[in-house]
Amino acid sequence: MLTQPAVDLEQFKIQSKNKERENRKYLSSLKKQDSRKLDDVFHSVHEEVFEEFDCLTCANCCKTTSPIFYQTDIERVSKALRMKPGDFITKYLRIDEDKDYVLQSSPCPFLDSDNYCSVYEDRPKACREYPHTDRKKMVQITELTFKNTMVCPAVFEMVERLKKVI
Repeated sequence: MLTQPAVDLEQFKIQSKNKERENRKYLSSLKKQDSRKLDDVFHSVHEEVFEEFDCLTCANCCKTTSPIFYQTDIERVSKALRMKPGDFITKYLRIDEDKDYVLQSSPCPFLDSDNYCSVYEDRPKACREYPHTDRKKMVQITELTFKNTMVCPAVFEMVERLKKVI
């Protein structure tokens, strides 16, 4: 496998900011599309982009955002770290404005200098599913997809490609 160069996150930040209004409007307009057809196109573009994109060259999601930690995630990760769930919560988590457990700080404390996750096998469900672009009923999460265009260069690229076909 060819090694992909690291993503230029500063350049990405500029690009995503420049297209913010356009992408919000575009993704909002997709709500009028047939759900199944939209899913088919989204999933096809998802596969195409992630064949070309190596998340280890970026990890911006892990550097800038926090997944929601559900109780099962807390139990699984704390067990992997050989900690009591209560101690794990105290050390790593806080409750956000939506009353969800999230990380106290970013970047994620489990992200190493090579962008590898030290709890990868036991990572939270939200991390496993990120960036959520291969879900069913994409029409229902266009706002989340928009937010992810501001975090994930692969999602940004997906939306740019989608604009050419939908």
